[in-house]
Amino acid sequence: MLFLQAATSDAGPAFACFRLVDAGRVTLCVSPEVLAEVGDVLGRPALRRKFPSLTAERVAEFLESVRAGGMVLDDVPRAFPLARDPDDEPYVNLAIAAGARYLVSRDRDLLDLMADPEFRARYPDLAILDPVAFLRELATPAG
Repeated sequence: MLFLQAATSDAGPAFACFRLVDAGRVTLCVSPEVLAEVGDVLGRPALRRKFPSLTAERVAEFLESVRAGGMVLDDVPRAFPLARDPDDEPYVNLAIAAGARYLVSRDRDLLDLMADPEFRARYPDLAILDPVAFLRELATPAG
């Protein structure tokens, strides 16, 4: 999960993606459902043990930063069912509702949608990229 990686380390591509939000270069879109899931994941005791830097204070600051720096879409319709992993549907549907150009994820179920002809035909303007590919895409001059 990109949010987990960014919350646990100030280094790496996940955190670099969030820095682009802070710099105003990209708009982060979130929904109450996504924020709730991120809060739940970041609050799990097993993750807190694995990542000692993931304190309650750090999680609270991170979530507040996401809320403050992002655009919150309160009403996200279910536009695309994802039978392969219904837990990922909120992310796809959020990107669709926001008219996003990019959905950044490391989740294979989401990334594989780029090879799905039906998905590509329905949403040709949405690219699902991992953080490294996203950073590379933004670094490439438009031509």
